[in-house]
Amino acid sequence: MTATTVLRGGRVIDPTNGVDEVRDLYVRDGRIVGPDPAAQPIDASGCVVMAGGIDLHTHIGGGKVNLARLLLPEDHRRADGSPIALPDNLLELASCGTCTPGTLATGYRYVEMGYTAAFEPAMMACNARHTHMEMGDTPILDHGAYVMLGNDDLFLEMLARGEDFQRIRDYAGWTINAAKAMGIKVVNPGGISAFKFNQRKLDVDEAHVHWQVTPRQVVHTLARALHELGVPHPLHIHGSNLGVAGNIASTLATIDALEGLPAHLTHIQFHAYGTEGPKKFSSAAQPLIEAVNANANVSIDVGQIMFGQTVTASGDTMRQHAQSGFAHPRKWIGADIECEAGCGVVPFRYREQSYVNALQWVIGLEIFLLVRDPWRVVLTTDHPNGGPFTSYPHLIKLLMDRSFREEQLARLHPDVAAQAALKGITRELTLNEIAIMTRAAPARLLGLKDRGHLGLGAAADIAVYRDEPDREKMFAQPEWVFKDGVAVARRGKVLAAPTGGTYFVEPEYDRGIEKTLRRHFDRLGSVPFDAAAISHDELCSCCNGGRLLPVACFQAEGGG
Repeated sequence: MTATTVLRGGRVIDPTNGVDEVRDLYVRDGRIVGPDPAAQPIDASGCVVMAGGIDLHTHIGGGKVNLARLLLPEDHRRADGSPIALPDNLLELASCGTCTPGTLATGYRYVEMGYTAAFEPAMMACNARHTHMEMGDTPILDHGAYVMLGNDDLFLEMLARGEDFQRIRDYAGWTINAAKAMGIKVVNPGGISAFKFNQRKLDVDEAHVHWQVTPRQVVHTLARALHELGVPHPLHIHGSNLGVAGNIASTLATIDALEGLPAHLTHIQFHAYGTEGPKKFSSAAQPLIEAVNANANVSIDVGQIMFGQTVTASGDTMRQHAQSGFAHPRKWIGADIECEAGCGVVPFRYREQSYVNALQWVIGLEIFLLVRDPWRVVLTTDHPNGGPFTSYPHLIKLLMDRSFREEQLARLHPDVAAQAALKGITRELTLNEIAIMTRAAPARLLGLKDRGHLGLGAAADIAVYRDEPDREKMFAQPEWVFKDGVAVARRGKVLAAPTGGTYFVEPEYDRGIEKTLRRHFDRLGSVPFDAAAISHDELCSCCNGGRLLPVACFQAEGGG
């Protein structure tokens, strides 16, 4: 047993346990423990102590991320084209990049901000090994991924022919198990597949030209399957018509399609647009907020856009193809992934003087500030699609400092600055609300019972921030960061680089579905069926020897 450490005299903010007070926090053997008079002290006076940050939606591994890195070699050089200097910290290996940093830099930059876990939201089942290997190559961070369903031929075929729901549920259960995923994400439900049949749009109640099923059916079926399988994280939905003026109608229809089932609507800012005004593009934040406030089954992350250069990387081939003409620089990648899904990578620069970009910025902030329940709102930029994750401290300052927000608003396109409802919002988020949106809520939504809080027995993932009036400075560089009780960063310097653990769930399902799957794989699969599932041993190997962190499923009412 190791010695106990005490963080002495910090303001502990732990929303899960209703704590916001100055108190000592004791750590031993990687866990939060009770008082120990022999504990070795670390002075945390004048600091705010929170659980380690958890990014519920960030593109950090998989094929599309590597394509984005390949597409933008300039992101890994200085502005003048010269190489970026090697790190002066001997614990850091050479890695760089801003829009899509390398795996090593991703881990270093996250932990330097006080984050200790990150989740890849779009893992393909046929590419799961590669995704796990990339996440395993990302130091320090615990990680996991959501596997994509809802555009693959087998799911759509089963839905089209009216297969028993239990069989589709078992297919979903098998896929989660095989890919060692944390849940399921659906991207543009049915739309990626429809694009392959030359459809250029697919509304929630519009039939797929080939399979004759609707996104409404896809969403409801998958949401019900996850609920009955007892997977803690509900269906992760990238909705229809991303980025399209007037798409608030499809967003509200998607919420209606759930019929009260739990679901998480991701990068919701990109799905909250109206058609009012001379430019036929307007904020629909208010009707979205009303719907979220009225539907307790729905949680969201925002996908806030941040001004500057980034790259959009998505499975939504339909929408990425439509947006490719706006690429900056003028290059992009589109990929058809056979019977599974698709991929589009489009670099983009968000500009303050662009009416559309400025309005997108405003919409995201309005959503953050007007949704009543912070436990159902997660802070994200949909890295890198809305902006790099390294912009989180700046985003937090926008949410906590009204005067700073108004200064930034005044710099935008004049029509947006003059008309935005944001200018009348006086709310400033509190440290407690920031702790919920960046720690406690993501942990709850993912079923991570020992993370995101600082109660007795919790994992000692801890971020200690100097309580600075400038919240951007405060959240950019914690005084201390601990991962499982080990000091991994101090004032922006990495102190240790352990291998992170891998989260996954293993829901029960009827293995009789494997006969159907074997026939499908033999006919159309990109890998043999017997090689499709990842074992625990192989997962450990893929993830660089990190710990396996299975998450318990719950027994849902009506589950099988």
